[in-house]
Amino acid sequence: MATFTAPLREMGFVLNDVLHIDQLTKIDAFKDATPDFIEGLLDEAAKLIQGQIAPLNEPSDAVGAQWKDGEVTLPEGMKEAYKLFWESGWVGLSNPTEFGGQGLPYLISKVVEEMLCSANVAFALYPGLTTGCFEAILASGSDEQKQTYLPKLGTGEWTGTMCITEPHAGTDLASIKTKAIPQDDGSFAIEGGKIFITSGEHTMADNIIHFVLARLPDAPAGIKGLSTFVVPKFLVNDDGSLGERNAFRCASIEHKMGIHASCTCVLDFEGAKGWMVGAPNTGIQNMFVMMNLARIMVGFQGLGQCELATQNAIAYARDRKQGKAFNGEPEIIHHPDVRRMLLQMKATTEGARVMAYETSMFVDIAHHHPDAAVREEAQDWVDLNTPLVKAFCTDSAFDLGSTAIQVYGGHGYISEYGIEQIVRDSKILCLYEGTNGVQAMDLVRRKLMMHGGRLPKRFIERVRGALNEASGHDFITGPLKAAVDALADTTDWLQQSFKTDPNTGAFGCVDYQRAFALTYLGYNWLRMAQAAEAHSDAAFKASKLATARFFASRMLGQVPALLANVQTPVDELMELDAALV
Repeated sequence: MATFTAPLREMGFVLNDVLHIDQLTKIDAFKDATPDFIEGLLDEAAKLIQGQIAPLNEPSDAVGAQWKDGEVTLPEGMKEAYKLFWESGWVGLSNPTEFGGQGLPYLISKVVEEMLCSANVAFALYPGLTTGCFEAILASGSDEQKQTYLPKLGTGEWTGTMCITEPHAGTDLASIKTKAIPQDDGSFAIEGGKIFITSGEHTMADNIIHFVLARLPDAPAGIKGLSTFVVPKFLVNDDGSLGERNAFRCASIEHKMGIHASCTCVLDFEGAKGWMVGAPNTGIQNMFVMMNLARIMVGFQGLGQCELATQNAIAYARDRKQGKAFNGEPEIIHHPDVRRMLLQMKATTEGARVMAYETSMFVDIAHHHPDAAVREEAQDWVDLNTPLVKAFCTDSAFDLGSTAIQVYGGHGYISEYGIEQIVRDSKILCLYEGTNGVQAMDLVRRKLMMHGGRLPKRFIERVRGALNEASGHDFITGPLKAAVDALADTTDWLQQSFKTDPNTGAFGCVDYQRAFALTYLGYNWLRMAQAAEAHSDAAFKASKLATARFFASRMLGQVPALLANVQTPVDELMELDAALV
């Protein structure tokens, strides 16, 4: 089976030496979150996750969630592990203390989430969606709703979901048909069907709080006519106790390629009692509070699976003897092609970690920094980075899972070693919370255009500033300069041409997104190389610099070629009769 050891040294290097997390202690809300405190906290999280949750990954995948007569049973050990996890305070790490949380930086909650997603990504979905539901009610709910639901969502005692997708309405939210019919007591009767509802039914928690997108009878057509509703599995009495079960049921669960221990439900709402969250017809804005942070969450799921694939492939290659390499050594890690694959996995995982952590740190700054100008710039980075983190980390998880199978050879393809599970579990990450193609369109169509093009401009200026200040490290500064110059030119072209030639920009948006992410990783590897120079551990320094050289020479050079694709005209391809495609 695949094993997991939390990469605490790597995490500490990124947090302290590259991103300088101590800057968060200058914000009043986080003054006690010192590097020493965080190191101890992450060490405790690693012990729990490695000891109690990682061992469930393989057996819970084999058994999966089971549905019978509307009830969902989860694999043995899941309920006990979840109870231990939330009672220990890990679900509410970054939630406000007034609602039972720990009040710690969002970044630290995501570092713990990375570990959890390496150990058991199916398990991680239960607390992950709960936090998303909490955030949505916190942002848009009434005081009464907050007091009713947030104290127990905030700790994870109750779990939460988001109910968006319908059989006919996936990405096309304007087609949602679920109805919300006003009742005399101020509630609404929710009628309709939702599919692909993660954690929609189970018995791990006493209650499940559904955040539902639905349409009022007099709502305008399309996306502007959607509203959000809180719909609990069990109604909550005035004294906080649980009342009768609400009028909806789990009609079935999906039989999936992966994440078998995560129940993916079809829910039928049959006049269920719900309460509007926020103003009428503001549902899409309310839901995207949850959705945008959920996309970062999914990026961390991908990062966790990247780490799982990478550390297992390296461990196997160090131990596996097969023939002899050119240097006479029998372990396959000495074979050039295996070495190439392992370095590509390391370069991708470690570079993506900086991008994901930095984005999370910007969330903290955007929400809590006392200076409005600093908050604005941080939010620009969050907006720009969200599709990059979601798409690049999840595409990489699937790719690195496949690469890990290649390292293992035939042993990777069979279930005994647990590596093929990484591929099965990771593919969904590229699909839910908006497919990675949707992320690319979001980047090109929205993020490049926001605030007069300010978002990418800030990124490009930051990277060029780092290049101007860099001394040495010519092996990466040259390729990085070529990459960022090409990115700047193509960004300008997209900003000018998308309105008149949307087909070309849309056709090339995935290439652009990958090029942007690789440029970001180049910036990260420059910073990691600089930080590694001062590291006291000579072996750690040598490994970091070697991986930086690999990224600079073997991966960063892809950027100009990808961006050349973006500007290639596609009229002939798009005018081709659909029957001939």
